[in-house]
Amino acid sequence: MIEELTWLKGSVASPDEEAARAAAERQATLIKPPGALGRLESLAVRLAAWQGTPKPSADRVRIVLFAGDHGVAEEGVSAFPQSVTASMVRQFAEGGAAVSVLARALGAELEVLDLGTAEDTGSVAGVRNLRLGPGTANFTREPAMTERQLAQALCAGRDAAERARSAGIQIFIGGEMGIGNTTAAAALASALLGEAPEALAGPGAGLGGEGVRRKAEVIRRALALHAPYLTDPLEALRRLGGFEIAALAGAFIACAQRGLPLLVDGFICTAAALAAERLRPGAAGWFLYAHASAEPGHARILAALDGKPLLDLGMRLGEGSGAAVAVPLLRLACALHAGMATFEEAGIAGKSS
Repeated sequence: MIEELTWLKGSVASPDEEAARAAAERQATLIKPPGALGRLESLAVRLAAWQGTPKPSADRVRIVLFAGDHGVAEEGVSAFPQSVTASMVRQFAEGGAAVSVLARALGAELEVLDLGTAEDTGSVAGVRNLRLGPGTANFTREPAMTERQLAQALCAGRDAAERARSAGIQIFIGGEMGIGNTTAAAALASALLGEAPEALAGPGAGLGGEGVRRKAEVIRRALALHAPYLTDPLEALRRLGGFEIAALAGAFIACAQRGLPLLVDGFICTAAALAAERLRPGAAGWFLYAHASAEPGHARILAALDGKPLLDLGMRLGEGSGAAVAVPLLRLACALHAGMATFEEAGIAGKSS
């Protein structure tokens, strides 16, 4: 392992089982039939275990948006030019992007990191410009990242999680932006799952049938080139991933190590979550899966993680938008858990045995 990445081996935090028991006991006394609120009940109990309190909260949310471009875009795998990534980074900061609107509506904090767009965004108010390079290399010809770039990207994600934890954030959301990143995510997932590229490649930002077939063939070439190294998840991430995907994986591992619950967004973020779990087994115990992406390969990655998404709205925007849309569900689960009366408080007879 790269020396700078020994932190990846750090232990994962343990949920508070006493808080979980207390929350479950409270659920059993609320004025409703047992299980009548379905997954809202188990969400409240799970958040209680993660937050170490019988009455959890999802008020303080931070969305961290990681951006980076991909050299594989040279292969014609995207319907949009790479200049879009830098333009969107500016929109995230200026408030015009979907996730920016959602963050405002939720009262959530939004942090934007440019890890390496093809077009340098320079100094933009509200953007941390880490500039690991002008995008990754074309992974059909060479590894996407150098060892140094991989370490920097993973550590950028770790640092973002640590900032959130230190600020008292209760729910962490990772988002992404990068032209070509559905190809990188599909390639990485293909390698980690041992699945054929056709099972993971999808339309991304709007490819038609021929474009999807071309994407799958590009991934097949990359898998063949890097095949001797892909049994190691760290090497698979370095060779097939992207700056933003590696940063997400680093953030997700750090959240699990520091006991910070997180909402995983769609296809790309779930591929990063899979990488995180392979790099640090047990990390996925701190993941909630926000929604079922319309990207066809998402279901296969979710199945590998035993992930049950909270929502299915046909979304495939990325940016952390699907995770943001799921935040009100967490807040409502917490509100019901804390605010409903118990049978004793309401003077109502409970269920007879």
